[in-house]
Amino acid sequence: MQVGLLYSRIRRDEKLLLNELRERGHEVTKIDVRKEQFDLTEPPAAFDGLDIVVDRCLATSRSLYITRFLQSYGIPVVNSHETADVCADKAKNSLALADAGVPTPNTKVAFTVESAMEIVEEFGYPCVLKPVVGSWGRLMAKIDSEAAAEAILEHKATLGNYEHKVFYIQEFVEKPGRDIRVLAVDGEPIAAMTRSSDHWLTNAAKGANAEAFELDARAKELVKQASDAVGGGLLGVDLMETGDDYTVHEVNHTVEFKALNDAVDVDVPAKVVDWLEAKVDSEKTLAEVSA
Repeated sequence: MQVGLLYSRIRRDEKLLLNELRERGHEVTKIDVRKEQFDLTEPPAAFDGLDIVVDRCLATSRSLYITRFLQSYGIPVVNSHETADVCADKAKNSLALADAGVPTPNTKVAFTVESAMEIVEEFGYPCVLKPVVGSWGRLMAKIDSEAAAEAILEHKATLGNYEHKVFYIQEFVEKPGRDIRVLAVDGEPIAAMTRSSDHWLTNAAKGANAEAFELDARAKELVKQASDAVGGGLLGVDLMETGDDYTVHEVNHTVEFKALNDAVDVDVPAKVVDWLEAKVDSEKTLAEVSA
């Protein structure tokens, strides 16, 4: 199998994946997206002969454009442009989950400070303001008072990027000091962990404590539904416990898994490569049948 790995920085996640691929004898081409140029009809030489490309771009904009180019060239890419497009935008993500009937926190979007304040007052305090594009818990705010809401919304309105003028507001979900991250391939869970913290944000990137978690039947059902809702692929599905059920608050498309790999007994990169191998074999079988 010849695999292309798109990157702008090689982190521990990418090293784990690269090591597993090479140990199995697969040929890997590391492609620094900062150095490539993309023609409308012909792919760059770096992509010649690749069976599949794995998108590990850090920048959302690069991920969205490059996956679209690769699909235009007919080169299989994980994840697809359609999945990346939905997962990269929290509003699109929430809409996809709601459209599929997946339980997700009550969310509203507004485009002016005045309309956003009306939503905040409707939800009550606390509620949560998130950027429509962002990761690692950055630029998220728990709004505890009217004064805080006014200050935060006015501040966002003055920022230059148009995305900051899209006010994505969500109800505050009382969770038991943790959330659940599930790594899944086409809806099939590889492993899961809880991320616990005294802070209201429980991202591993914010220093949350990670521990292995055993999914029950309901959680597995929701992971499959959430994966299908955004188009499938290699995904991180985030759930919160809500009494006797769960709510899915986000699905991530360029998911990190180093913390998960440390927390569980499962060899996470090995499972990911198993899936990639099966995906390439399936693509080749389809091509032979069509020939």
